[in-house]
Amino acid sequence: MLRRVLQQASIPRHISHTFFAPRLSYSSPFLLRKCSSSSSEIPQSSFVEHLDDKNQTTPQPPATISVDRSGLYNPPEHSHEPSSDSELVKHLKGIIKFRGGPISVAEYMEEVLTNPKAGFYINRDVFGAEGDFITSPEVSQMFGEMVAVWAMCLWEQMGQPKRVNLVELGPGRGTLMVDLLRGASKFKNFTESLHVHLVECSPALQKLQHQNLNCVDEEPTPDKTDKKTVSTLAGTPVSWHAALEQVPSGVPTIIIAHEFYDALPVHQFQRASRGWCEKMVDVAEDSKFRFVLSPQPTPATLYLAKRCKWATTEEVAKLEQIEVCPKAMELTKTIAERISSDGGGALIIDYGLNGVVSDSLQAIRKHKFVNILDDPGSADLSAYVDFASIRHSAEEASGHVSVHGPITQSQFLGSLGINFRVEALLQNCTDEQAESLRTGYWRLVGDGEAPVWEGPEEQAPIGMGTRYLAMAIVNKKQGVPVPFQ
Repeated sequence: MLRRVLQQASIPRHISHTFFAPRLSYSSPFLLRKCSSSSSEIPQSSFVEHLDDKNQTTPQPPATISVDRSGLYNPPEHSHEPSSDSELVKHLKGIIKFRGGPISVAEYMEEVLTNPKAGFYINRDVFGAEGDFITSPEVSQMFGEMVAVWAMCLWEQMGQPKRVNLVELGPGRGTLMVDLLRGASKFKNFTESLHVHLVECSPALQKLQHQNLNCVDEEPTPDKTDKKTVSTLAGTPVSWHAALEQVPSGVPTIIIAHEFYDALPVHQFQRASRGWCEKMVDVAEDSKFRFVLSPQPTPATLYLAKRCKWATTEEVAKLEQIEVCPKAMELTKTIAERISSDGGGALIIDYGLNGVVSDSLQAIRKHKFVNILDDPGSADLSAYVDFASIRHSAEEASGHVSVHGPITQSQFLGSLGINFRVEALLQNCTDEQAESLRTGYWRLVGDGEAPVWEGPEEQAPIGMGTRYLAMAIVNKKQGVPVPFQ
């Protein structure tokens, strides 16, 4: 199957065809989402450590986990002057005031990104040159085409089932799915088996996905009372859901999670004289947000203990901070159980580490890194993905799945034939399109700045081929997926 697909891709075609038209990529090095090393960019003055005695010995945690938040919130004096705070800032301060103490970094992150009224992702398009960051599908059509190759190869390993749920988590603008369906449109047996399910919580992005996928809404008929939405790109039905659990089960499933895990809320822990303390978000006397440490163990400490159990003593001993993502663990469990019962597989591509993650949470606004606590809701928050935790979560959830990788994005795309694809596209394109293709290719598979660049130095393309990792979770009955052999 892989050989046949690559041969198909290597045949020169007229560049004006929609499937082969190279998408213009962007030149600013800041446009690639979250490629920096860990950097919170929080001034020291915004962090306050709440400890009763710096020299006290570490006590044993109580049998019942509770949080004493008394005395941690000092509200400013009441004023009748109008407040300049945004609605989200008021909401966050209201939660802290109501609780009588700080909230976890994870709760802060979740509110900032997905608050139903003012969350960063909810009411606007944050992708592309005019947004806050650019993802791999926005760089080049070749990314989605290679994911299509992977999905078709997995479908063949699954026995070419007549019905398949193709699920994408957090589709953004829908660009990856658009390129996937266009790339696979000539393989009718595959596309006719698909029902596309997009897991998206943002109404604004749902509308954009509907538009970009060229969807049409078919009116109900006497024998079919439900309205059906179909993408005309490949004639596939499309449905939207707020969560993976809402996607119908009982059908073999292919799940794609590209830059989804990095937006899941993380809990941060810092080593102190009395052990690991969770970092929290509080309101200071000047009404600005600040970080504090919880004086007692919090519920998330259970997940910290679980994560440390999966790591070596040496790995944990050298760290001063640790991030854990309970929602990533729970999502992986759901994915593994679905694949175990229904068959299929999941592809996870994101930037991260194959081990314990330390202090990686960062904020990006208009392609620049900013303070995490500055103007919440106006910047994207994300954290490195802990691929080792994903592996352990999947293997713990089911003995009927196998986990493969991670391998670098460069290895993943290269093994699937991106080199042949770019050569085929370059055979019949303009000079401007050729430059765009080469730039996009380097960004997807390169490492660091491009070795040959004739434009302005500050616009040199930055490769993310080794910064992003790919991992697959599949049903064991299907064998080892391409290209993880």
